[in-house]
Amino acid sequence: MDFIYVLGDKLASTLFDVVPIAGIIFGFQFFVIRKPVANLKKVLTGMLYVLVGISFFLLGLEQALFPVGRMMASQLTDPVFLETVRITTGVLHWQDYYWVYVFAFTIGASTTIAEPSLIAVAIKANEVSGGAIGVWGLRVAVAIGVAVGISLGAYRIVTGVPIHYFIIAGYVIVVIQTFFSPKAIVPLAYDSGGVTTSTVTVPLVAALGLGLAETVPGRSALIDGFGLIAFASLFPMMSVMAYAQISVWLSKRNHRRER
Repeated sequence: MDFIYVLGDKLASTLFDVVPIAGIIFGFQFFVIRKPVANLKKVLTGMLYVLVGISFFLLGLEQALFPVGRMMASQLTDPVFLETVRITTGVLHWQDYYWVYVFAFTIGASTTIAEPSLIAVAIKANEVSGGAIGVWGLRVAVAIGVAVGISLGAYRIVTGVPIHYFIIAGYVIVVIQTFFSPKAIVPLAYDSGGVTTSTVTVPLVAALGLGLAETVPGRSALIDGFGLIAFASLFPMMSVMAYAQISVWLSKRNHRRER
């Protein structure tokens, strides 16, 4: 009964959020464009699927992904666990948290590979480029960027280094890469940084950051717990442009060898 009550509450709140969007779309369709909605039955059925799907997804976030992220952060930073993997002696140092960095890297890569929005962008990029941009090549490049970014963000939380040092340095690198990367890949690289902060990646990353900040001594959940998502957005831009630059370099090298 508790599950039905909670699910009903999620359905009601989701309906409250979706109705204004539907109102705007249908309002423009009927009063601005002044044409009937094509396949109205399919559209309404699809909106019903969206309503139910979002409700189940939000329920899953609260009962699974957020608790799992916090639990893993808590376990990996538990003093008892750290005593078994301690590298240094005496006071804990950043290198004693190496399992945290490994977990951050792997969870960043795996969630990005499974990200529906990234899959959609990769398929469209493959179509419009005539196959020049590989679906898996783009997905792996973005996943590596997210994995590196989140692991570096975890390192920042452990060490307490201010976030703006990393963000400023990262965007300086992005600006430099923009001038030297193939022009066709630059907009896609920028978009790749946005699609990573979506349905699968954000809940686990946010939970991991808050969990780390709450369990690492001397950290503030408000100051240090947030910011991992910024790393997940920034580093894919670097990795996608680097992927394009490496591809161009390899292509030129192979062409020179053939000559």
